[in-house]
Amino acid sequence: MPTGVHLRDVRGQLFHAAERVLLRDGPNALTSRAVTTEADVAKGVLHRHFADFDDFLAELVRDRLARLADQAALLEAAAGTRSVTENLVDALTDLFDPISVALTSLIFFRDELRTRLRGESGEKGLPILSEAQAMLATYLSAEREQGRIAPNADLSALAVSLIGAAHLIFAGRPRQSLPDPTELEKMVNTVMADPLQRRLL
Repeated sequence: MPTGVHLRDVRGQLFHAAERVLLRDGPNALTSRAVTTEADVAKGVLHRHFADFDDFLAELVRDRLARLADQAALLEAAAGTRSVTENLVDALTDLFDPISVALTSLIFFRDELRTRLRGESGEKGLPILSEAQAMLATYLSAEREQGRIAPNADLSALAVSLIGAAHLIFAGRPRQSLPDPTELEKMVNTVMADPLQRRLL
């Protein structure tokens, strides 16, 4: 089997195993032994493909960020369709799936992981949440161009408010459970009430 194909298969197998451990047992249970046991491979397999466990975790997060980039493109393309609230509720629900919530906690508590993810680029903020904020700000900008949000709305502040409030709603629930959609809709309506109303004045 070609080496490149083999590597992708092993990486995917280990990433999926790590996600299962996160969902079942939480961030504190995510160790190299837990991942290789879950993947049903020898412990040395992980270290043959990654420099160390934090390197593995960094690649796991980057894999999730790549998916977020795809989601951002779809959300921006949705500007002008349905309602702003509906688009935001769906985007936040997709964004804060149980794996992303668990990874956010992992990044918050592992200094070495944050350093690897942000050290080379010098970017600030918590990975995943920072990218999510940028995603929402870009979408809101597209909606403002469509005339569906007040022209003087502070898009960065709105995005921060939406991400922060949504993270509290999702992270405060038992693992793998989702909040009542009406709770999330109420929060989005509250944050967006002023810029949505002022566009009509």
